[in-house]
Amino acid sequence: MKDQLQGKAEELKGKATGNRGLQAKGKVRQAIGNMKRSARDIRDDVRAEAERRREREREKETGRPTTSG
Repeated sequence: MKDQLQGKAEELKGKATGNRGLQAKGKVRQAIGNMKRSARDIRDDVRAEAERRREREREKETGRPTTSG
């Protein structure tokens, strides 16, 4: 989120001042922020799936459902 906000600010500052380099730098920073967010989302999905699989394995071993929460 930080990269996205900083990038947007740089992009707008570049537009306002006519500085195409700053504008492009802002767009790149925003793209980096989006990639970081996507990577975090993927990491969280993988962790959640791993936990679901561990729960299913525990249920198989004990023969009863586990409670969560």
